[in-house]
Amino acid sequence: MSFGEVQRLLHLMNVEMDQDHAFQLFQRADASQSGTLEGEEFVEFYKSLTQRPEVQELFEKFSSDGQKLTLLEFVDFLQEEQKEGERASDLALELIDCYEPSDSGKLRHVLSMDGFLSYLYSKDGDIFNPTCLPIYQDMTQPLNQYYISSSHNTYLVGDQLCGQSSVEGYIRALKRGCRCVEVDIWDGPSGEPIVYHGHTLTSRIPFKDVVAAIGQYAFQTSDYPVILSLENHCSWEQQEIIAHHLTEILGNQLLSTTLDGQLPTQLPSPEELRRKILVKGKKLKTLEEDLEEEEEEPESELEEAELQLEAQMESEPQELSPRSKDKKKKSKPILCPSLSALVVYLKAVTFYSFTHSREHYRFYETSSFSEAKAKSLIKEAGNEFVLHNTWQLSRVYPSGLRTDSSNYNPQEFWNAGCQMVALNMQTAGLEMDLCDGLFRQNAGSGYVLKPDFLRDAQSSFHPERPISPFKAQTLLIQVISGQQLPKVDKTKEESIVDPLVRVEIFGIRQDTTRQETSYVENNGFNPYWGQTLCFRVLVPELALLRFVVKDYDWKSRNDFIGQYTLPWNCMQQGEPVLPPLARTPALGCLPNTVPRPPFQVTAIYTCSPRMASASIQPPSSCTSAPGKG
Repeated sequence: MSFGEVQRLLHLMNVEMDQDHAFQLFQRADASQSGTLEGEEFVEFYKSLTQRPEVQELFEKFSSDGQKLTLLEFVDFLQEEQKEGERASDLALELIDCYEPSDSGKLRHVLSMDGFLSYLYSKDGDIFNPTCLPIYQDMTQPLNQYYISSSHNTYLVGDQLCGQSSVEGYIRALKRGCRCVEVDIWDGPSGEPIVYHGHTLTSRIPFKDVVAAIGQYAFQTSDYPVILSLENHCSWEQQEIIAHHLTEILGNQLLSTTLDGQLPTQLPSPEELRRKILVKGKKLKTLEEDLEEEEEEPESELEEAELQLEAQMESEPQELSPRSKDKKKKSKPILCPSLSALVVYLKAVTFYSFTHSREHYRFYETSSFSEAKAKSLIKEAGNEFVLHNTWQLSRVYPSGLRTDSSNYNPQEFWNAGCQMVALNMQTAGLEMDLCDGLFRQNAGSGYVLKPDFLRDAQSSFHPERPISPFKAQTLLIQVISGQQLPKVDKTKEESIVDPLVRVEIFGIRQDTTRQETSYVENNGFNPYWGQTLCFRVLVPELALLRFVVKDYDWKSRNDFIGQYTLPWNCMQQGEPVLPPLARTPALGCLPNTVPRPPFQVTAIYTCSPRMASASIQPPSSCTSAPGKG
């Protein structure tokens, strides 16, 4: 490889280097003095190019000879920088055995610079605490004690008016750990119910195909229960077909009665409901009536109709277009008993007020709230909303005005303890980054245990006015350096990125803030920032931390390069490395997305210091399970 070819390679690698400096590195590597780099010469050139002085400096701080870390030196590093404490000695042996590339180094219990780098870029050196990756939370609490990953209009893979309906929407949602999917069902041709967004031009798919896809993919990513949120607009006859498809296709996966056949006193836990599919929808009777041993037939057909129509009045409220409101004035179809019987723990009821819910509703009844209604309730009666969510499930759904399938910020509803905060999962962006960040923990199971103060029936917490005993914490983040950042616009052949790092905190309103570093000019290959950012957070239990890398542009809006989001309580202290940053498509999660090379951002973040790196890399596909980032 000639020097001219090396220069072109550097440009392709997104690095602009002084020509004289590049030529010095070239000559130093050209041991044969042939004017070209061959074999090992190129390897040496690449090593000199990718050398990270900031990491070398840290290595030499603990290494007596600058070449290796002995076992005791590595233990010192783990104790002083990584805050590993008493387990540092045993951990050091494990890490050397795992990350030291040379067999002789392993035998001598020493760690070379290459092994040190391998450790920093591994899951053990990741900002995300590895103890939070598997199931680490108590999964035996009632269902209403958890945040549940939830999807809105899951069948849509585009917009809400003319978009395509596809079973692929369910497959993608379930594979990314979603545990509550929505199904809008309408009368279809030939007696077969169909799924689509009613009164729009969205395409239509057979209901039975949706059920088959759910049955196949429900538990590929997580064993914990899947909730089918049914929006039933069908006639009596086609409701019977719905019930038939659910029971026949799902078989034993479908929960059609209480777990032990007895009347429960609280909702079952995710652990008790493993590999079960639950139906959420309208119900004719109470659970108590369903469990009576002797079924009493209504005295007349008129009485039966009255019971059924009364149940219809408790249906889930929806934001309707003027056209659909006109249609609503017409008589509603009567609920079919066979479909009603499949609703066990999740009976949909209309919300009137928190007082009305306490006095008239049961723990297995659930209400849905539009985003506007939920926002209003949080402002007007935030603590009451928190208390409501300690004993009943709530579902929040996007405004009907979001015809482009955009999303609201889910954080403000999580702050009030709302369990099923439904998002348009086909739309990439900040809101889905927060969702993926929250549910990255706990094995990507789709269930995250809420903080204690959101599960306490006597809680005084108000999301708009948090007070003691919640203790504020201070977070210091030193953004050190990055490596191998991709070009944002490949059409600009001559462009080199000018990267900056923005750190964002999402939580209660008072905690939501952002800070950013200055930009590094013309260096996407190994930019160095070395800047410290400081945050004070009142309620860290609710906080999410988001790292965003952008390409500075003085003429227009900064271009997005990648991001990584994680919960505050899953963050490792010290000097960790961000794992590969996700670079998502502009709209939607496209299948078979071509993977980009990984790139890293090294940061020190302290509640006390620990070094870690964070590689920010686009996923090979947006359909991968949470936690794969």
